Amino acid sequence: MAKAIPRIGSRRNGRMGSRRSARRIPKGVIHVQASFNNTIITITDVRGRVVSWSSAGTCGFKGTKRGTPFAAQTAAGNAIRTVVDQGMQRAEVMIKGPGLGRDAALRAIRRSGILLTFIRDVTPMPHNGCRPPKKRRI
Repeated sequence: MAKAIPRIGSRRNGRMGSRRSARRIPKGVIHVQASFNNTIITITDVRGRVVSWSSAGTCGFKGTKRGTPFAAQTAAGNAIRTVVDQGMQRAEVMIKGPGLGRDAALRAIRRSGILLTFIRDVTPMPHNGCRPPKKRRI
């Protein structure tokens, strides 16, 4: 007779469904990455551990529709809904990137009922750019 394979996560040992989503998070950081092709919303606690995330692609938008303001608004709404259930009241917002979804995502965050402590643009800007390649000899 074959040896039984032990199932990890069975109901008997109490590990079924023990995801740590039951934590109460009063304050968090909302990161918005808005590129031209997609918008990604990541919500972390103040220590930087990801609590919830969503993107226009995971919300069902395909192709160029992912870069639209409506897709960003939908993604922000989906990400925020889970953390409001966990008790988040205040948040800081970090917005990065040049995309169209920046303002729409911020508008959706404002409407969600979370009190925003501050909003910061963290788009990386080159100070003097890269060093150019050396001249080629002919």
